[in-house]
Amino acid sequence: MRTALRTAVTGVVTVASLMTCGSVGATPPGPGITSRLLAQTTVDGTDYILREARIPPGQTTGWHYHDGPVYGVVRQGTLSHFDATCRSDGVYGPGETFREQAGPGHVHIGRNLGDTPLVLELLYVLPHGSPLFEDAPNPGCPFQ
Repeated sequence: MRTALRTAVTGVVTVASLMTCGSVGATPPGPGITSRLLAQTTVDGTDYILREARIPPGQTTGWHYHDGPVYGVVRQGTLSHFDATCRSDGVYGPGETFREQAGPGHVHIGRNLGDTPLVLELLYVLPHGSPLFEDAPNPGCPFQ
């Protein structure tokens, strides 16, 4: 399954990079988090947005959710991903892929617990006009 997802995400990243081509964050994002648009298109009411995000060591995305699925590839560093139960639902290193499910029932946070910058390529598959993310309060976890 991971191999299939990695192949699909890599294929989409390659195709999206051929298409016509800010700040990532939630509640609250860590300082120094940046992102840049790599490609964007809309097909049949769905926005496909490819972005590169950089998260410095010790920083987080803040708690948030998405209105559509997000597919990611870790290019550098290690992503520690946590769900609303405060449990880790994955730790991803270079070359690994991950998927974030859509909707307010899937609040999560991404953390860079390492000592090197975390670089992600993210493909957002969203209803046309939706924001990249929706802020969410900390669900009661002892970390932000």
